[in-house]
Amino acid sequence: MLNRSRFLLFPVCLLVSAALAAEPLTIAVASNFARPMEALIEAFETDSPHRVRLSIGSTGKLYAQIRHGAPFDAFFAADTQRPQRLEAEGAAAAGSRFTYAIGRLVLWSPEPGRVEAGGRVLGRDDFAHLAIANPRLAPYGLAARQTLEALGLWETLQPRLVRGENIGQAFHFVRSGHAELGLVAWSQLPHDNGRIRGSHWVVPASLYAPIEQQAVRLSDSDAARDFMRFMRSDRARALIHGFGYTTPGH
Repeated sequence: MLNRSRFLLFPVCLLVSAALAAEPLTIAVASNFARPMEALIEAFETDSPHRVRLSIGSTGKLYAQIRHGAPFDAFFAADTQRPQRLEAEGAAAAGSRFTYAIGRLVLWSPEPGRVEAGGRVLGRDDFAHLAIANPRLAPYGLAARQTLEALGLWETLQPRLVRGENIGQAFHFVRSGHAELGLVAWSQLPHDNGRIRGSHWVVPASLYAPIEQQAVRLSDSDAARDFMRFMRSDRARALIHGFGYTTPGH
């Protein structure tokens, strides 16, 4: 009688090998880049056995979690300072840091016609609240502060500022009606049939320091290496551009 176990061994080994190859991957990403990252992960997973989990938050909060041992495989920040610190501290893989996106700040209202060219609405008294991210935790919040300072409105608007812990929360304040206006990320703006909903003003880049967003690899897993390689690919760059970001040299 044939020993059937010999014939079962090969497919079982294949299943075990596939399971070992499909390493789980946990990515920490700044709130402004949550939607683009979801699209990037979907593209990555179509050609990879690895599956990705996301942890979304302000750059400052995620950095603190990493410093306290959070088991992330990679960190996609909304600034350059935190990735640089992690690399200098030996918490990130040496040489893994790179700029994956350059963000844009925009003044947005869900109400058509409220925001006009030049952001002149900021100098009027016909709104009660302006939402921004916390400048101490979120790079987009810092850019919002720099913009208001450049316009000479930072002190004047203090009583009307509503601060979110991150840019995602700041956007929620505007979208939900808790603030009439918000200084948010371009990538967050909602669209209807290809057109941006409400009204907006793209803040000139001269009013704030460049929002250069860098990433670092935090683990030596093959999955982390594969994902970082994918993020440098032309396919990833095309997706990033589709969400309104630029990338170095493009």
